[in-house]
Amino acid sequence: MSALGFAPWDLWPLTVIGVAVLVILIEAAPGRGRAFGLGWLFGTAQFTVGLGWIATAFSFQDKMPPWLGWVAVIGLSMFLALYIGLAAALARAVPWTGAARVLAIAAFWMLGEWLRGWVLTGFAWNPLGAAWLALPGLRQLAQFGGALSLSALMVLAGGGLALLIQRQWRGGVALLATVVGLGLAALALERPPVPSTGPIVHLVQPNIGQDQRYVEGSQEAHLQNYLDLTRQALAKRTSGDGALVLWSEGSVPWLIEEEPEVRAALAGVLGPKDLLLFGGTAAVRNAEGELTALGNTMFAIDSHGQIVARYDKAHLVPLGEYVPAKAIMTALGLARLVPGDLEFQPGPGPQTLALPGFPAVGMQICYEIIFPGAVVDRANRPAWIANVSNDAWYGPSGPPQHLAQARLRAIEEGLPIARATPTGISAMIDGHGNVVAAVPFGVRDVASVALPAALPATVFARVGHWGTFGFGVVLLGVAGVFGRGNKKK
Repeated sequence: MSALGFAPWDLWPLTVIGVAVLVILIEAAPGRGRAFGLGWLFGTAQFTVGLGWIATAFSFQDKMPPWLGWVAVIGLSMFLALYIGLAAALARAVPWTGAARVLAIAAFWMLGEWLRGWVLTGFAWNPLGAAWLALPGLRQLAQFGGALSLSALMVLAGGGLALLIQRQWRGGVALLATVVGLGLAALALERPPVPSTGPIVHLVQPNIGQDQRYVEGSQEAHLQNYLDLTRQALAKRTSGDGALVLWSEGSVPWLIEEEPEVRAALAGVLGPKDLLLFGGTAAVRNAEGELTALGNTMFAIDSHGQIVARYDKAHLVPLGEYVPAKAIMTALGLARLVPGDLEFQPGPGPQTLALPGFPAVGMQICYEIIFPGAVVDRANRPAWIANVSNDAWYGPSGPPQHLAQARLRAIEEGLPIARATPTGISAMIDGHGNVVAAVPFGVRDVASVALPAALPATVFARVGHWGTFGFGVVLLGVAGVFGRGNKKK
């Protein structure tokens, strides 16, 4: 039930109800072990429903049977659920009951989600608070405590409902009134789409499915698809100003740095002041010139075919772009989903890159955008974020969830985010998390939109997860104060 609050369903009241049931079960558990088990079962079910799109990716490769996709989904869900089990066990260990225990669950839930974001490279997909995106108001509080603080507020809402069900009127009303009050206050932070006199950005979506991408002899036709859409979009310009063109992850499969004729073809559709940003592949060679690894890379080229900026993906996908514990995984019959034998090499992390004639950009490739506090260089804040992805792997439910993660990052950082994917959802998001323009899933089109202005740096943009940590300390402090006279015997 709780998973149905996430995109594309957006039924956030069901998430509140699901959390309420879990809170009741944790309170009734005879000990920490039982509480851990209940939290783990809850998490396993929630992640299995929410991450079902991952199984679709296994249908686009021939190294492993497609049914293994559901084994991967359930196995991943069982692992991610450990963090919810941990939160439940820690909350059951405190001596408090009622509202004080709910406050503790909220704090420990944030701790679990923070750990989930970095242990074993992390997988921060669908924090519980992402369900608030469908509801104006509370979502804007991410600019103070990040997405994880929204998860704590979801626990408070579910916990308040649980207390009312248990006829603990005072605690239930207090918690729900707190969440509702914060939501109403946060409505003042909601804004219409940010106006902009910035450059035009063309988000090109060719609608090339993953089943079409690696068909033999199709690469030239796919490139022509991108070129045709770009040429048509640029032909509609109404001024002599330069424009930015954004293509998806992996849109150019050749080793662009070593093939000037391909760069010339790309530059041929650009005007004198235009720049093209696209996902490609970089070659990593040893001293003898042998190809030893690849980079999942985003390039920017000008109308002369010169590469003016480059970003290498830092947060690689386990079993997607590399195989962890390769000897063991290979023996088990597991391989990475991206074709090829060469491993991908990670880049140095978030960077702000200068673009000639345009605002400085922070680049994020694919699921790098799901990690709060890790998408920009805080010492050199960009004016916007370009996020290219290949969501064609993930069926109809993965893309809207990925878009939701990007919207959370926009709110946290106060920065516009431009997304381009081959099949959708390509979108421009402003610094308030509003979707300014989008090309729907499964549509061939270009969204041409002015780049929204960057907002002043938010609290979260300045302090990162320290704001989340501070909120957790407040929750535990309040729980301690109000729980002193209300301890479980």
